[in-house]
Amino acid sequence: MSKKIEIINGPNINLLGKREPDIYGNLTLKSINKEIADYGKEIGLETSFFQSNIEGEIVNKIQISDKSEGIIINAAAFTHTSIAIHDALKSLDLPKIEVHISNIYKREEFRHKSLISNVVNGVICGLGINSYKLALKGIKNILDGN
Repeated sequence: MSKKIEIINGPNINLLGKREPDIYGNLTLKSINKEIADYGKEIGLETSFFQSNIEGEIVNKIQISDKSEGIIINAAAFTHTSIAIHDALKSLDLPKIEVHISNIYKREEFRHKSLISNVVNGVICGLGINSYKLALKGIKNILDGN
């Protein structure tokens, strides 16, 4: 039986393919989710996807993710502002990895600070869609005890 991993995306990720393609590429969220799901199946993980532009909905999703085996979160702009998402992630005892499509450290200064990095197992950024794939591999390794 596959282990279920929640992929949670924050604000404006629904605009992928249209928003700043020079930074985020031309792929849509739907096509990225399919590629991530396919990769998850290859390595024996079941993926579930959630995206919201609303902070409280993301917090609610995290809180009910305790039935999953792990979380991959791209909190997007909320990464830099949300104590609520930090606290929700901190409350769960399961593997969690923070991802970003772009390299947040090559961007505006305000993006260099993450409020959630200290409550996750790892952070992957700047590798496009591969950030999610590496996070899936990382969660699998944690779950397998590697």
